[in-house]
Amino acid sequence: MAQQEIETILARQLASYLSTPVFLVDPAGNLVFYNEAAEGVLGQRFSETGALGVDEWSRDWRPSDESGKPLVADQLPVVIALRDKHPASSDFWIAGHDGVRRHIDVHAFPLIGIAGGFVGAVALFWEMK
Repeated sequence: MAQQEIETILARQLASYLSTPVFLVDPAGNLVFYNEAAEGVLGQRFSETGALGVDEWSRDWRPSDESGKPLVADQLPVVIALRDKHPASSDFWIAGHDGVRRHIDVHAFPLIGIAGGFVGAVALFWEMK
């Protein structure tokens, strides 16, 4: 695993203690962690998925609109937070690795380190019932 900024390590540690699903990416959009709560929504444990590039994870969970039209990575809140360096949110559908299609509400924000350095983004999300 590549060396990570201390803020990324601490964000991962915090996420591991939360019961809210959390998805953490580095500045390039590479998935570096999602917590146990996210595993239930994404349909697979992080230990099975591991780190993924933005092209992989944005394709793997097949994000789509209500009618099933695929969304491209640039339309996803965490990618918007990375690109524009401001919070973004939306709701859409994903297909978990367990085969279940889920409607999720996602709120993402950039991670700016204590010295002002950009270290990635975090997405908090909920399954809509």
